[in-house]
Amino acid sequence: MRELSLDRLRTLVAIADLGSFAAAARELHLAPPTVSLHVSELEERIGAPLLLRQRAQVRPSGIGETLIARARQLLAAADQALEEVGRQVQGLAGRVRLGASTGAIAYLLPRALEQLGRSHPGIDVQVMVLTSQETLARLAAGALDIGLVALPQAPVAGLTVQPWRRDPVMAFLPASWRAPRVVTPAWLAAQPLILNAPETRLSRLTTEWFARGGEHPAARIQLNFNDAIKSLVGAGYGATLLPHEASAQGAAVALDPRIVMRPLRPALWRPLGIAHRTGQPEPATRHVLEALWALKQLRQPKAVG
Repeated sequence: MRELSLDRLRTLVAIADLGSFAAAARELHLAPPTVSLHVSELEERIGAPLLLRQRAQVRPSGIGETLIARARQLLAAADQALEEVGRQVQGLAGRVRLGASTGAIAYLLPRALEQLGRSHPGIDVQVMVLTSQETLARLAAGALDIGLVALPQAPVAGLTVQPWRRDPVMAFLPASWRAPRVVTPAWLAAQPLILNAPETRLSRLTTEWFARGGEHPAARIQLNFNDAIKSLVGAGYGATLLPHEASAQGAAVALDPRIVMRPLRPALWRPLGIAHRTGQPEPATRHVLEALWALKQLRQPKAVG
């Protein structure tokens, strides 16, 4: 027996606590010869007697007391591990790794996480800010459990991607500008622009929107952090196109008074999907997915155009 068996350690601890082989056998529901075998195997593995057998009682030897003290720690740790795993199997606890864009994290996730915290407080959701391509790559590699990704996406072996939400893209403009009620590609292309970084799906959507109007403007700056973009808009640095996701929180979110929001013509939508590995997800992951799918039922803002 190369390794110490937890079953044999449990037998040794029971003998020490109860004072006899027979009592340990009854407590552990083992046959008396099995109890004797467990002790013999441990003593052979250690190379020294672990128990002092007296006429009325069995007591640990000095070496036996040292091993029993460690055995109690190992058995307690094993029981705790089984309890923690059992809670995960029941969906009462667990860690879920989720990747999403900054916009989804700022406006869509808080409502889902709030609901999840009420129903399953033992689930820990670890969120990473990633592009859609980074999210899919990490999902495929097993480094993520759930991803919120822009659609459409090319199929990835082993992953399931389902449509989730469709939020309108709106023009965010400095309030000091004299802006039309509805923004067109021709009008917006003539303004200084702050746009999303070129590796994002939103950048491609806005480029296509301008191109449909025959426009190909250059941005003053390109970023991949929506709150920073809005700060620059509020400072009067330029205009931008961003999804209007605030309705996911169930109430209107106050816009910076230095910013006005206008619908687009033609209308532009940013579809999002939920991605996860194909097959039955673990219980904790399933509960997070359920909280996210609940957001699909919320009223979403309308686009004009």
